[in-house]
Amino acid sequence: MNLTADTDVLTRLDSHMETFLKRLPEGKASSPFWVPELARASEGIIVPSQVNYVGKGANLYKDSDYKLHGSAVVTSKLLGTTWLWDRVRVSGGAYGGFCSFDVRSGDFKYLSYRDPNLMKTIDNYDGTPDFLRDLEVNADMMAKSVIGTMGDVDKHQ
Repeated sequence: MNLTADTDVLTRLDSHMETFLKRLPEGKASSPFWVPELARASEGIIVPSQVNYVGKGANLYKDSDYKLHGSAVVTSKLLGTTWLWDRVRVSGGAYGGFCSFDVRSGDFKYLSYRDPNLMKTIDNYDGTPDFLRDLEVNADMMAKSVIGTMGDVDKHQ
């Protein structure tokens, strides 16, 4: 647990945190990663807003026979700076759109935010395999994606 607050707030929270910690099960965790058990279903949360947060994802390790290769991380970066940028942000009007691949858990996620679309964005996510199949990657595009990936992987201290 990590709490960040001034002394007064930490003092007021002390008894509540003590109670919370005593309720946690003892012993070693079965996994260093917490993965909620969720039913496979589509879910929408309705809020009074003209924009959406649109996500879609899957676990590539559990849902397919995918074996980790570094190209997946580079491809994820490439998608965020080409396909998703053009389709979700520029054409679609979302404030942002990207995808991420967690090499430890295998979770691959598409996400957009402040997105005026829903189904159009989902259609763009679903169109990604066709985009990748038809894509002709030149040396400049590959270099930018690799450098961007390494910038994410090898952050400065």
